[in-house]
Amino acid sequence: MVQLLKVHGSQNKFFILDQTALQTKLSQPELVALAKHITEPESGLLDGADGLLVVDDSDHPDTLGSMQVINTDGSIASMCGNGLRTVSRYLSDKFGEDQFKVETMDSDLHVHREANLAANVPTFSVEISPVTFAKETLPFDNLGTDTLINQAVPAFAPGLKFTAISVPNPHLISFVDEETMHSKTLGRLGKMLNDPNPYFPDGVNVSFAQILDHNTLFVRTYERGVGFTNACGTGMSATSLAFCLNHPEMADFDELISVYNPGGMVKTRVHSREDTFSIDLIGNATFTHKIEIPEADLHANDLDHAQVTETGEQPAYLKFVESLRNQLVK
Repeated sequence: MVQLLKVHGSQNKFFILDQTALQTKLSQPELVALAKHITEPESGLLDGADGLLVVDDSDHPDTLGSMQVINTDGSIASMCGNGLRTVSRYLSDKFGEDQFKVETMDSDLHVHREANLAANVPTFSVEISPVTFAKETLPFDNLGTDTLINQAVPAFAPGLKFTAISVPNPHLISFVDEETMHSKTLGRLGKMLNDPNPYFPDGVNVSFAQILDHNTLFVRTYERGVGFTNACGTGMSATSLAFCLNHPEMADFDELISVYNPGGMVKTRVHSREDTFSIDLIGNATFTHKIEIPEADLHANDLDHAQVTETGEQPAYLKFVESLRNQLVK
């Protein structure tokens, strides 16, 4: 039997599969097929998820393991901040270390265990980098500029300004008022820019942000390869950087920023050093279910014999979320 985990960061939900625990590792086509199946809301497991996180060995210095992110549509994401927190906790528990690096598609990222956000809410800080603004890295085209920072793009949404940042996932960010936040604009724009389009040929994560207070945001994201999610870790990180750049009177570099989202809240800290940027993403790493399944069934993409056990961690997280709602009401 092999154990998988159902996990979440800010209710951005995933399954974790550790390839090193298998006698025979799944091939890449098998991983993609499994990701599409297990994350499907109706035919998958536990009402599906937003992706599959594949843990494997790494031979990089000071690095405990590697993470591959497979979206619900089978596409590969270069990074996932919420997912990285859960993988960091998994590797921390597995190896008994609280500070290390995790290999991702584009870089080895520093991670460490943090003080819990609330009782029984395990919390990790993960590095979000590299950061670039160049159109080739996102990529984008047909916008008449090599970088897009706080600029109007009438073809996207009249009256809004946009910033494009790669962290290294591509993100398009706009700061909006409450009415726009709750309108259909984000869904329309997210779908437009992730269908075939002349602006972002590989698609893009689109985030709308509402400034709530000094160093305080609410962020909602339409995620490439997924659609609307409860939270997007790299989206909240990129938006925090845009907050510091575009609204310096309301946001501070090197200070904690509270980022609320439909799934809860994270903390971020944006660093600027000699024209380079990095972001710390600090938030929960919750394990909700343990899944036991025969290894042969994984290779066959057969979930019918999976045995599921709840961990008991979700009530503590929901209590934390309820406390956040009370704070916002006040």
